[in-house]
Amino acid sequence: MSILEVKSLSKSFGELKVLKEISFNVEQGQVLSVIGPSGSGKSTLLRCVNQLERADGGEINVCGVNMMHTENGKAVYAPKKTLREIRLKIGLVFQNFNLFPHKSVMENIIEAPVHVLKKSKEQAKEEAAELIRKMGLMTKENSYPCELSGGQQQRVSIARALALKPDVLFFDEPTSALDPELTGEILLVIKELAKEKMTMVIVTHEMEFAKDVSNHVIFMDGGYIVEEGDPAELFGNTQNERTKQFLRRYKGM
Repeated sequence: MSILEVKSLSKSFGELKVLKEISFNVEQGQVLSVIGPSGSGKSTLLRCVNQLERADGGEINVCGVNMMHTENGKAVYAPKKTLREIRLKIGLVFQNFNLFPHKSVMENIIEAPVHVLKKSKEQAKEEAAELIRKMGLMTKENSYPCELSGGQQQRVSIARALALKPDVLFFDEPTSALDPELTGEILLVIKELAKEKMTMVIVTHEMEFAKDVSNHVIFMDGGYIVEEGDPAELFGNTQNERTKQFLRRYKGM
């Protein structure tokens, strides 16, 4: 079953075309990694799917529900109620954590379940406690973001996204704000989610990680999908010169 379908997606900022006819599918339980140089359109793609940017054209379907399509050359979005329902099916983990600084770990995680899903505080706390345990933050539930390391803050961000029980979880360069020692712990968390068959789309500059965790990889450059396919084939036997040039920058590729 396709959790996400993107067809001929386009997006411009003024005269600059950032996404050019992007098309791909994500199946249930699949991990898709999106790689490519800075400025290739990776983060804009995620922002369009997560309704943080409005696309100019194309089509996006989430869990079989149409989010936007094109009529007479213009993007037409679903009604607000439908967009809100779609938003609840999607989780997004930002590169810079985006936690509420004045709220504790527990309060950050239960905020959306209580105010968006209308769960009781008791139920939200019970579910959050399990997520806190899963993220290895058992002694930190009453701590504030300023009292946490970058890796711990990112684990709280992941727990907060999971608290809404999304059908698909997006990561926008989840380790880019972390030093190398903390990067590993976040990648391990994501690998554990992959083992649990969590559907994920990951924009990353961690090539070895993308190779290990993904079922499918997309390489973007200049707003296009230049190449996509099986990780072993793309990383180990690509015939595309642009992909080869990009991967040569990374040790071991």
